[in-house]
Amino acid sequence: MIRFAKIDMNIDIQAIQKEVMQLSSDWQLHLNIKDYAGSWSALSLRSPGGKANNIIPQLLSDTQVFEDTPLMTQCPAIQKVIAGLECPVCSVRLLNLTSGSVIKPHKDADLAFEKGEARLHIPIFTNEKVLFYSEDELVPMREGECWYLNANLIHSVENNSNSDRIHLVIDCMVNDWLKDIFDNAEKSEKEDVENIEETLLVIDELKRSNTPATLAWAASLESRLKQNVLN
Repeated sequence: MIRFAKIDMNIDIQAIQKEVMQLSSDWQLHLNIKDYAGSWSALSLRSPGGKANNIIPQLLSDTQVFEDTPLMTQCPAIQKVIAGLECPVCSVRLLNLTSGSVIKPHKDADLAFEKGEARLHIPIFTNEKVLFYSEDELVPMREGECWYLNANLIHSVENNSNSDRIHLVIDCMVNDWLKDIFDNAEKSEKEDVENIEETLLVIDELKRSNTPATLAWAASLESRLKQNVLN
């Protein structure tokens, strides 16, 4: 599975920084208060029904229509970034982790590329004292870059600087276009332990059946599993 990846995008970071600095709306504190210490807040630019007070990202479903909030009209440079994504875009938020604040180690269930949804981070304001970890590995995100983070893995952030850290966070649905983008991206990957465990259970059941067909199938799965581990 992909842990994180750097996505090649053309981003006018100076224009976006100017837009964000001019936004006058009140930031809303993140609702998952157990997951952070200090101040972690959000502005919603796209949400179900286009409601500006909805800062909770939700998975795309038949009953949810994601629309731009009124704040998005003040952000033409961000609109340009969104328009460049040739995939369904769900929620779009600005997330502000203030100086001295931390996001505690946590994970967001099922929010991963392999499960059909990709969360993209574009650092708007950051610096070298902001530390973003995917599990125990530091993700070297810089202003104006675009990164995919597997939120289904444990991740955490420390803002050890004297300034706020603000990211543009975009939730997308995976399609063929996005798969092609990820194929060409710089990425960090890890073995999917859950799939290995499931495969081992299947192999065990096939061996219990003890027929020529199931034993051949089990042998094929074992061979493929060994090859994946070696690679």
